[in-house]
Amino acid sequence: MSIIETITDVNNAFLSRRELTCNFAGLGGKLKSLEAADMITKEFKLDGKVVIPMRLKTQVGKSLITGTFYVYDDEVLAKKHINPTIFSRIEKTKAKIAEVETAAKEAEAVEAPAEAVEAPAEETKKEEKTE
Repeated sequence: MSIIETITDVNNAFLSRRELTCNFAGLGGKLKSLEAADMITKEFKLDGKVVIPMRLKTQVGKSLITGTFYVYDDEVLAKKHINPTIFSRIEKTKAKIAEVETAAKEAEAVEAPAEAVEAPAEETKKEEKTE
């Protein structure tokens, strides 16, 4: 797992948000914005707050990513301050992730009964060979 190094942690009282800038070491080209937001939520214990990844910048020639995140207490206030395009992109990504997860669950559900049916057939073949 990577190391998260905090560069700046500013409490912006005027906009009622916390602005975090962090470095993610060793994840150049591998980190997605929602994964980064989850990592920040876990690292700073921000459960119940809205963490919005604003920018992820990969450093040239290094496997280092610098990310800027806004942390709001209220989602309504966040939607007032931030461009709606960012929220639509986040929702679109979450929908794709949910779609992939449901497809994986359906595939597991289809494979599980098929394996259960195949297993007794293999056992009967083994029994026939022993006779």
